[in-house]
Amino acid sequence: MFDSIRHLLLAVYDVQGLIQWGGTFLVCAIVFVETGLFFGFFLPGDSLLVTAGVFAAAHILNVATLLPLATLCAISGDQVGYWIGRQAGLALYRREDSFFFKRRHLQRAHQFYETYGGKTVVLARFMPIVRTFCPPVAGAAAMRYARYLVYDVIGGCVWCGSTILGGYFLASFVPNISQRIHYVIAAVVVLSFLPAIIAALRGRLRRTSNPAALPVGESQHD
Repeated sequence: MFDSIRHLLLAVYDVQGLIQWGGTFLVCAIVFVETGLFFGFFLPGDSLLVTAGVFAAAHILNVATLLPLATLCAISGDQVGYWIGRQAGLALYRREDSFFFKRRHLQRAHQFYETYGGKTVVLARFMPIVRTFCPPVAGAAAMRYARYLVYDVIGGCVWCGSTILGGYFLASFVPNISQRIHYVIAAVVVLSFLPAIIAALRGRLRRTSNPAALPVGESQHD
C-alpha cells in the first residue's frame, strides 16, 4: 500500500509529466479538484500552473485556452467547496480524520478566516492546503454568498493570471527555461509556503513577547 501511495505522489508531483500527458484538460481538472474537494489538498496547484505557463510559451499548450479555462475551474471548484461547507456546517469540525481529510487543515483555514475575514478568499489562493479548506470554512461560517462570490472571482483571476502568465513571461524572457523547469518548480514551492512560514513565525514571536495577547482566532473580521 505504501509503495502504491509513494508512486502516486511521485506521479502527481511530476507536473511536467502530467502536463505532457494530459494537457490543458488535466491541468484544469487538477485545479478544480484541488480547490473544490477535500482530498485535493495535496495537489500541486501553484507549480502546476506556473509550469503550464512555461509550456504555453513553448507552444505546447495554448495560453488563450489555458488561462480562461483554468480560471473558470478554480472559481467553480471553490463554489463546490463553499456549498459543501454551507450544507455541512459545523459538522465538518466533528468529522474524523482520514487519508483524504485532515481536521487540522480545516482548523488552520478557520484561523486564517478568523484573522482576515472575507479577504481570506483571495489570500488563501496563494497558500497550499489553506486554499482547499478555505471555501468550506467560508460556507460553514455562513458568509454571504454574493460577497463570497465577488472575492472568489477576484481571487481566481489573480491566482491563475499571476501563475500562468508569470510562467509564460518567464519562459519568454529566459531562453531554454523549460530545460531547467525543476528549478522553477522548486522556487514556486518555496514561495508558496513562505507566507504560511512567516505567519507561523510571527505568531510565535508575538506569543513569546506578549503572553497575554489574544489568540489569532480572535482577531476582528474586516
